[in-house]
Amino acid sequence: MTGRLDRLLRPRSLAFVGGVAAERSIDACRAFGFAGEMWGVNPRRTLSDLPTVASVAELPEGIDAAFVGVDHDATIDTVRQLSEAGVGVAVCHASGFAEVGAAGKVRQVELVEAAGAMAVLGPNCNGLLSAPTGAALWPDAHGLVRRPQGVALLSQSGNIAMNLTMSRRGLDVAWVISLGNQADVGISEAFEAVVVDEATTGVGLCMEGLNDVERFVEAAAVARRRRLPVVAVKVGASPSSGAIAVTHTASLVGDDAAYEALFRKMGIHRVHAIDELVDTLATLSAIGPLRGNRMVSLSCSGGEAALVADRSQGRNLSVPQFAPDHAARVASALDGRVAITNPLDYHTYIWGDLDRLSRCFASVLGADATTPGTTAHGETHTDTAGGGSGEAPFDAAMLVLDFPAEGLDRSRWWPTMQAFATACANGDTPGVVAASLAENLPDEARSQAAEWGLAACGDIDNALSALEAAAAWGRHLDDTEPEAGLLVVKAREAPLGTSVLPEHEAKPRLAAAGIEVPMGRLVEPQQAAAAADEIGYPVAVKAVGTAHKSDAGGVAVGLTDAESVAAAAGRIAASVGAPTAVGVRAVMVELCITDVVAELLVSVRSSPPVGMVLTVGAGGTLTEVLDDTASLLLPAGGDTLEALRDLRLWPVLAGYRGRPAGAVDAVVNTVKLLETLVRDDDRIIEVEVNPLLVTPHTAVAADALMVLAND
Repeated sequence: MTGRLDRLLRPRSLAFVGGVAAERSIDACRAFGFAGEMWGVNPRRTLSDLPTVASVAELPEGIDAAFVGVDHDATIDTVRQLSEAGVGVAVCHASGFAEVGAAGKVRQVELVEAAGAMAVLGPNCNGLLSAPTGAALWPDAHGLVRRPQGVALLSQSGNIAMNLTMSRRGLDVAWVISLGNQADVGISEAFEAVVVDEATTGVGLCMEGLNDVERFVEAAAVARRRRLPVVAVKVGASPSSGAIAVTHTASLVGDDAAYEALFRKMGIHRVHAIDELVDTLATLSAIGPLRGNRMVSLSCSGGEAALVADRSQGRNLSVPQFAPDHAARVASALDGRVAITNPLDYHTYIWGDLDRLSRCFASVLGADATTPGTTAHGETHTDTAGGGSGEAPFDAAMLVLDFPAEGLDRSRWWPTMQAFATACANGDTPGVVAASLAENLPDEARSQAAEWGLAACGDIDNALSALEAAAAWGRHLDDTEPEAGLLVVKAREAPLGTSVLPEHEAKPRLAAAGIEVPMGRLVEPQQAAAAADEIGYPVAVKAVGTAHKSDAGGVAVGLTDAESVAAAAGRIAASVGAPTAVGVRAVMVELCITDVVAELLVSVRSSPPVGMVLTVGAGGTLTEVLDDTASLLLPAGGDTLEALRDLRLWPVLAGYRGRPAGAVDAVVNTVKLLETLVRDDDRIIEVEVNPLLVTPHTAVAADALMVLAND
């Protein structure tokens, strides 16, 4: 390692400045077993029987990291002195900086200036816990134990970081870093530091936003190359206000969609709760990436089996039924007394019987096939599993098992877990044990599951989420890694403000980029009928200079004669239209596109700090009502088609119930052309096509807006 935080992750010497908070951190280091050199700094008293000096200037040279536990004003001076003394990193515990308003923001700027080249963690943070070294620059309780390796947990919230250390869900933790205000060291730099340490086995992120996207992306790429699982909770997911949005995309897709797209592009699995973060990261660390998404669920209850079936709906998991010959083998193992379905209710009549449980589970997982241990690497999955080929019929298995409460006899529960573990091992199938209630999976069961090579989750939902994450991780690792520097297109800023190009100005730019637009004319109202005769019927008449024309009554479509065109043009120009740049009220007359299969929204918008976001979704007048979108970060590469398939509208595009399919290739090509247009014109902050009319043969940009940065 050669980064600024090396001396923080693996310190050999520590200093503690302050009073009570500093003493708590000293005591934490002793309890954690830190064996390096420690010094106290306090002008009035000795700190926890440590060698204590009156000032920072009296510290010996080469201190790796210092805990600063004084008030916010004294913190600035202390940090300056630590920097001058050559200390590697200062952990600043005090609050009263940017989080409290304008005066605090000034103090935070002064703090960073005082630090110079020295790294500063915080302020307003709990600090660092290092299980490999026993360092605890941490003035509060924690629940970690010493270990040589494990996951790194990075949190902007100090309290969430502390809560994570108390987890008893079988997650081996090597480092916890509380980042606080991120005045200097941000989550991106911390991520970069932990992924290159050989002791790191995975990373958990609890974040509000990013301060250095490029660094974050590079760290995620390192994690991919090292096959480290990364799981994130991103808080602050509220969408942008529709009241101030110019485009449909801005009101429909908030900044959170950019983070969602970033995580997906970089193979980071996003979750939405802290317990889900812990269970998912623990599961990925235990079983690794899956070769596919086919799973089987085993339980001794029909209710539990039905619950698993219900909760797996809407997830990217396949729960295939058994192939006939496979079902026959399972039925034989259960004496023909059980209906063979997936999820499988194997009933309780074999409960506690290790031999019969072993035969049952082995038959389910193919452990007794003619070539045990063979794995299924085929990418195409059918609706049935285990057709007798000798391949492992499932990519993962889940056992639902609730243990009795503390003090009750658990002896009859252990054979079930043991039989499951043996079948998973012999069948080369990753296994997860889950309880229907988290309190019914005791620490003893979690520890035993880990010893037997199984993952353990507190509840069924978290287990399914973790398996879905493992399958997604496997797909991500199978994809070709993008070239360095081509991972994310940087977001664009508009320091001088923006200007909106209306439809009649945006469309020529689209046409010049090769995107198909309808034949049309910008004319004065009295010329509209003649323009329609020239274009050919049916036509549409549109207002000029209005962003959401349909909402304002500024669009008339399907007009088939000159009289209706003239009437529509006069009404729209008088009531809705705005003057053009030369002061003339005008309307647009355009050829109507017929045989439309679907209306799409396609846009590219800058979403600082993340990047340029491509959004595809259901378009037209029902855009907000349907709320059916998928977002990608540019460059989109070959992911556009997958994004279209993720839409609820996809069956319509694909040809629903015998109806004509849309020209999906034309849609993908339009997206590529739009991406090229944005790449070549760095003034474009946002461009939206809505609707993109998709016919069986082509895709046509029927309406468009463009937002440009002012020069």
